[in-house]
Amino acid sequence: MEELIAFIQENPDPRELKRALAVQMVMQNYTHGQVGDILQVSVGFVNKWKYAFLEDGITGLKLKYKGSKGYLTAVQHTTVIDWLKQKNYWHLDELKTYLEDSFGVVFESNQSYYELFKQANISWKKTQKKNPNKDPDLVAKKNLK
Repeated sequence: MEELIAFIQENPDPRELKRALAVQMVMQNYTHGQVGDILQVSVGFVNKWKYAFLEDGITGLKLKYKGSKGYLTAVQHTTVIDWLKQKNYWHLDELKTYLEDSFGVVFESNQSYYELFKQANISWKKTQKKNPNKDPDLVAKKNLK
């Protein structure tokens, strides 16, 4: 029980915390229904995590999914950001070529490249001196109203 209390006090993940609280409350003789009402979970949720705790201890309550592995290592990511900050002009195709040639990385969507630009505090969007949708006749009509 002490191990469970320590896990609850140090755990920042709300999903793991809810699991641990459900187990703790059951061990303190709350009914499954009471625990479900207090934590806003189903009775099945309470049962599942109680048995997981009894079988595997704290390990049974922890999340199993750790996320996917990134394409770039931390060092490679820092290298790319530094490279972007040193340049005077940025082009998406140039970034794609640099990543493929240097690290063998090709992202599936452009959003990943845009994220790299964003992390380097660079806007990749081109500015225009004149709005291409601006029609002087329509503006004049609108101003007359």
